[in-house]
Amino acid sequence: MIKAVLFDLGGTLHTNSLPTGRDIWFAERILRRLSDYGIELPATPEELALSLPVNSEIYKHESEQTLRELPSAQIWNDYYLREYQIGRERLEPIAEELSFLYDYERPCVMRRPHLKETMEELQAMGLRLGVISNIISRSVVPHFLAEYDIDRYMDCVITSAATGIRKPSADIFRLAEKQLGLKPEELAYVGDTISRDVIGTRNAGWKLMIQISFSGTAHRDAGLENAGYRPDYLIHDLAEIPAIIQKETSAQ
Repeated sequence: MIKAVLFDLGGTLHTNSLPTGRDIWFAERILRRLSDYGIELPATPEELALSLPVNSEIYKHESEQTLRELPSAQIWNDYYLREYQIGRERLEPIAEELSFLYDYERPCVMRRPHLKETMEELQAMGLRLGVISNIISRSVVPHFLAEYDIDRYMDCVITSAATGIRKPSADIFRLAEKQLGLKPEELAYVGDTISRDVIGTRNAGWKLMIQISFSGTAHRDAGLENAGYRPDYLIHDLAEIPAIIQKETSAQ
């Protein structure tokens, strides 16, 4: 019997987009904040806006190969701002804040419809809830959960930033099992990607995998469309989840 449902964050509990001009606005934000700490980059906002996504993709590709999340100061020094040779020690005091801003302010984030109502309904069904997220900031997931007024529903919050482990490694799912005291056959996961969420859930051997559609992360699954990885259910709205859990429970 399913006793808990855990969720991805980006693309699942909320969606995101990058409106025209936001990349330059964000680059200005980063340059100003670095300057507050005495770090002056020899770059215009336009130059940083061009290099930052390229460098972040390099890091993302490498981290997807190693399934490890590096500390924030290392990410920003060795990857995101690598051209400027700032030094990890100088970045250490501001690195987590930069990571928070990167995940919180860089994209335009919109919470999914029926988010709180779905959590309320699932909890009323006696289910425990939680989050497993690949993210470079230690603090941004708790911040989002509080902002969405759903933090009180969460029994388990696991992030790659805090653990150093990234989906689709089964190890990060094992941490959630241990924290909840539950077995793989008692757990369901909801996420938007095949590459991280579907494969991760399968690697962990969890009972149920629900994929929620989001076009913004479809590029992460390029080449996997016919690789044999399928969710148990594909949904378009969080409000579909309680009925799926009820169906699965009644079938057992």
